[in-house]
Amino acid sequence: MLRILFVCHGNICRSAAAEVVFNQMAREAGGDRAVRAESAAATREKIGNDIYPPMKRALAARGYVCPRHAARQTVRADYGRYDHIIGMDGENMADMRFIYGGDPQGKLARLLDFAGRPGADIADPWYSRDFDGALREIEAGCQGLLAALTAGRD
Repeated sequence: MLRILFVCHGNICRSAAAEVVFNQMAREAGGDRAVRAESAAATREKIGNDIYPPMKRALAARGYVCPRHAARQTVRADYGRYDHIIGMDGENMADMRFIYGGDPQGKLARLLDFAGRPGADIADPWYSRDFDGALREIEAGCQGLLAALTAGRD
C-alpha cells in the first residue's frame, strides 16, 4: 500500500481537507486498498484540534464526510513511514525539509504540482478566509495525485 502524508501549517484546514478529499476520491475510484492518506502539521500550534469549522462546512457542502480529526505535528520518522509527502505552500516545504533533514529520496512535492501548477501555493484559508477556493485547489491537486499514482496499474 502506498502511504501519502499531506502537510500544512496547523493541520486543521488544508492538509486535513486533503486527507478527507483524497481518501474519499480513492474509495470512490476503488483504489482505497492500494493507497491511503493521512495528514499532519509543520508546527505545533493546533495539536489535538479538529478540522477548523469553516473548512468542515466547506467539505460537507461538497459532499465530503469528515471523520473525527486530531491535528498532529509531523516528525522526522514520518519521512520513512510515507511514500509521498505533500505540502501546500513554500513555507510548508521549507519546514518539512528542516524537520526531515532534507529530502534525500525525493518524496516531497507541493499538491498543486499534480494539478499542472508546479511550485504554486494553496493559500492558507485561515488567513484568506477563502475556504471554498482552497478546497477547489485541494480537489484539483488530489485528482491529479490520484491519477498519477494509479496510472499504469490497470
